[in-house]
Amino acid sequence: MNSEGGDGDGKIVSQVEVALNGDAEKASSSRFTSLLASKDRDYLLSPTGSQVKVSDLEGHVVGLYFSANWYPPCRNFNRVLSNAYEQLKANRSNFEVVFISADEDLSAFNNYHSSMPWLAIPFSDLESKKALSRKFDVEGIPCLIILQPDSNEKEEILRDGVELLHRYGVEAFPFTRERLEELEREEKEKHDNQTFANLLSSHDRDYLLGHHPTNGQVPVASLVGKTLGLFFSAQWCLPGMKFTPKLVSIYHKIKQLISERPGVEGFEIVYVSSDRDRASFDSYSSLMPWLALPFGDPKIRALARHFDVQDIPCLIILGPDGKTVTKQGRSLINLYQENAYPFTEARLESLHRQMDEEAKGLPRSELHAGHHHELTLVSDGTGGGPFICCDCDEQGLGWAYLCLECGYEVHTKCVRAAGGNSTVGP
Repeated sequence: MNSEGGDGDGKIVSQVEVALNGDAEKASSSRFTSLLASKDRDYLLSPTGSQVKVSDLEGHVVGLYFSANWYPPCRNFNRVLSNAYEQLKANRSNFEVVFISADEDLSAFNNYHSSMPWLAIPFSDLESKKALSRKFDVEGIPCLIILQPDSNEKEEILRDGVELLHRYGVEAFPFTRERLEELEREEKEKHDNQTFANLLSSHDRDYLLGHHPTNGQVPVASLVGKTLGLFFSAQWCLPGMKFTPKLVSIYHKIKQLISERPGVEGFEIVYVSSDRDRASFDSYSSLMPWLALPFGDPKIRALARHFDVQDIPCLIILGPDGKTVTKQGRSLINLYQENAYPFTEARLESLHRQMDEEAKGLPRSELHAGHHHELTLVSDGTGGGPFICCDCDEQGLGWAYLCLECGYEVHTKCVRAAGGNSTVGP
């Protein structure tokens, strides 16, 4: 979200700077007025369109919510924020949110705001919205900036409210540094002490479902000593549906590999569903030869929060002791197929060395049939890194072919010859 502005914007930015950098003796009663009011407006709009004085926010923890109706990730996060807001209000917490719209027209703004239980800067006040976006360096949406009621210091501005709500929910309130440090300590302790039992069992359930409900119940205890994948996905998720057949194939290959090597620990996968109804769950899980948590089980949400799963499909790999090995299982499957097993650092280091050796024989540049610019061979150390392959739409990392002009990037295995000359690498 880039901002442009002239003299009018400068005046409003000056008001914002007063609030953030002003004299420490200024009373907090002027802080939110300086930030959120303008010379012609001292109010915000409620979802019903009534006016609420900006000064009513004093003493509150305030979230500045930059969002737009036209962007699906915003609509998805809006549900997360709404749930947290309603819970905090029910507990009489001093939390408030102010919507700063990037909608394209007044009708879209009104429709979107009507679904929110909080306040908003009027859609017509373009200058205030631009100034706030520029002042807080908002580069993407959704974005939730958290301001504390009793400090003007820049370091008290929390910029990653979206991530924190996904990660901790209402437990992050009041979003102070002390509270977040406490949550991080608690989270580390949970990860240090995690086992298959405390991750997957509950007080009234110590089993998982077979790949189809008629196959009965499988004890969670039977997983101990195996490498385990937690597969977060849903039938409505197109990337998940596309990745599932590949994962099924790799699952069987790993099982075959293990059967040929006596003494090698076992491997299993557990489906952690985000399906919207039981019929979808039954239909999708019937395609999977592995285990599943029951549909709608409370552990599903707990696991997503514990592992900070924000996008699906996602494959978390746990070691035989129940500890996390990697959160990048999907990328590793795409990159190394069954050879990624058991996904440990030692195994990956070996595969990286092997890939580096193979890369020495790859062309330094390629003409790819799916792109109109020449592609350059890159690695993590030469401008590469995690990416989504523009040819197969799957994740990748390590060596890749990259268009230096426009960022088009593909797995080395996905390059389809377009003719012409290639330059062999060193």
